[in-house]
Amino acid sequence: MGTLTNGRTTIPYEHHTAPGLDWRKAGRTDLDPILKDCVILAAAPPAEGHPHHSIPDGTRLVAISDDKDPQSPVLLMTRVEISKFFDGVIAGEFDEFRASAEELDAAAADATA
Repeated sequence: MGTLTNGRTTIPYEHHTAPGLDWRKAGRTDLDPILKDCVILAAAPPAEGHPHHSIPDGTRLVAISDDKDPQSPVLLMTRVEISKFFDGVIAGEFDEFRASAEELDAAAADATA
């Protein structure tokens, strides 16, 4: 059985297509109990037999999914790919996709209703 944590609380969590992984989500997403409202990440087993030539066996992978649906797809990215994406996020290259203050307030109100 895998887990899901927001850094304060950890619960059992099993993703149908990626069983046994320990998933992590942002600590700002909610309080106890963990609500399902976030992108989640997990360390995945190293690549083996990947169909793309640039991902040799042993490459460390990160699984990405949506915690609202344990049946949702899991994307596997190399740690190099995810690091480059994080660098872009930190640099503000994706700020246009951030929720507005109003959207964040509405989501917080829905979570407590």
